[in-house]
Amino acid sequence: MNNNYARLQSRIKAAVIDGIILMALMYCTSELLNSIENVNPSVRMYLFILYVVLYEPLLVSVFGSTLCHYYSDIKVRQEKNNSKKMSFPLAFVRFIIKSLLGWLSLLTITGSEKHQAIHDSIVKSFVLID
Repeated sequence: MNNNYARLQSRIKAAVIDGIILMALMYCTSELLNSIENVNPSVRMYLFILYVVLYEPLLVSVFGSTLCHYYSDIKVRQEKNNSKKMSFPLAFVRFIIKSLLGWLSLLTITGSEKHQAIHDSIVKSFVLID
């Protein structure tokens, strides 16, 4: 099967725009919480953690893409079966590895036949152009 794998430029663009979306979401939540009296500061902290930690793995496991992936027509799929979305645990592990390695994880994309980043190789996933 001939797959059209997402290139480095598409993936960087998606990551940057997803970061902007995440910041906007956190800002809107903060403004909403400011309008409510007596909000416990720990609520803000928990929401921040939930947004940062669950945004990507949850969307990738449920929809196969984040908001910007969808907009950019790219999707994350399992390596063994490209019609299947990733499970939440695998998407979460992928996110953790990606977060720990940062931009270093993207170094292998151009040298890989399937344009896989390090975090994709580890969890056996790849990113396709939809």
